[in-house]
Amino acid sequence: MTNVIADDAEALSAARELAAGFATGAAARDAERRLPGPELDRLSERGLLAITVPRAYGGADVSARTVAEVFRLLAAADPNIAQIPQSHFVYVNVLRRQGTPEQRKFFFAEVLDGRRFGNAQSEAGTKHVQDYRTALTAAPGGGFLLNGVKHYSTGALFAHWIPVLARRADGTLHVAYVPRDAPGVTVVDDWDGMGQRTTASGTVRLEDVQVPGDRVVPHHLTFAGPQLHGAFAQLLHTAIDVGIAAGALEEALEFVRAKARPWFESGHERAADDPLVIQRAGELAVKVRAAEALLDTAAAALDAAGDPARGDLTDEAAASASIAVAAAKAFADPVAVELGNAIFELGGTRSSLNGLNLHRHWRNARTHTLHDPARWKIQHIGRYVLNGQLPPRHGLL
Repeated sequence: MTNVIADDAEALSAARELAAGFATGAAARDAERRLPGPELDRLSERGLLAITVPRAYGGADVSARTVAEVFRLLAAADPNIAQIPQSHFVYVNVLRRQGTPEQRKFFFAEVLDGRRFGNAQSEAGTKHVQDYRTALTAAPGGGFLLNGVKHYSTGALFAHWIPVLARRADGTLHVAYVPRDAPGVTVVDDWDGMGQRTTASGTVRLEDVQVPGDRVVPHHLTFAGPQLHGAFAQLLHTAIDVGIAAGALEEALEFVRAKARPWFESGHERAADDPLVIQRAGELAVKVRAAEALLDTAAAALDAAGDPARGDLTDEAAASASIAVAAAKAFADPVAVELGNAIFELGGTRSSLNGLNLHRHWRNARTHTLHDPARWKIQHIGRYVLNGQLPPRHGLL
């Protein structure tokens, strides 16, 4: 039976408990590319995937700060497991914003019962990341037909429902919620990235997939007014990067304490007493703490901004929250990559042994931080602080 989490405190307690268990096998899962199906089942059973379901529908409706901390904790243990439900939470959020009461009642009950959303969003070979060519066309007997090919479909292999981004003939963007086992849906486990190896972020093929009208949500309306959709999605990505940095720092420090040898010129018996190692450890700890603080500040900004469903979210409040998230991610991305590399700087030659798999932290950081270029976030931050220009409304900021 699936547990239903009651509040923020229980969500954080569950995340800490599960993260401790996930950390134990993270290196082996990565080395063997062993997909974390059992671990995701534990996430579902413990109720962590339903924590943003509104209270009116039986959920805990936790704060953005809590969601961000849950993702940070999971990512510090195993960022693959943390990345897989990122889209799940985003598409729960789509229903919160644009779903009809009937859609919310049905799908939130599914989520509370442990059902998982994947995603079929990105496409290869198009002009840019938001050039979606998957088509949602009217079916002769009613409803719709879906046709297209999706790539980087994190979570789809483990999902019960796959939300598919597709365009109608008029160019408007919609989300079709499709059962994972629906006729015409093929999920291919062909993800071959150097990092985030066990996210199964492969291909989804859609061939004349029949979709009832009540399984389609008008996503384009999300961006017709002030919105936090993009900021919320980016907050979760930021939490994953911050978690990667924290996990890498923890393992680096443990390696120095237990296995690293001191440099002969230091005059010390332990690497942990080498003043230059101590200096570098302190510098890295400051960066991780700063990333964690920026993440928490960004999440608090989302919580304080307002809610478009209530009509109290202004363009200015949405922009301020979006910029706060952009600042956190622009800082966290290079910190995560740096921490993944610093393990070897602190640990020395011995730390590079392939069997230790310490390089997974760098590979995971380098791969995950490619999602959204920090340089464009810096651009929007600069335009905002210098000229008061509000950031654009889209799902990547």
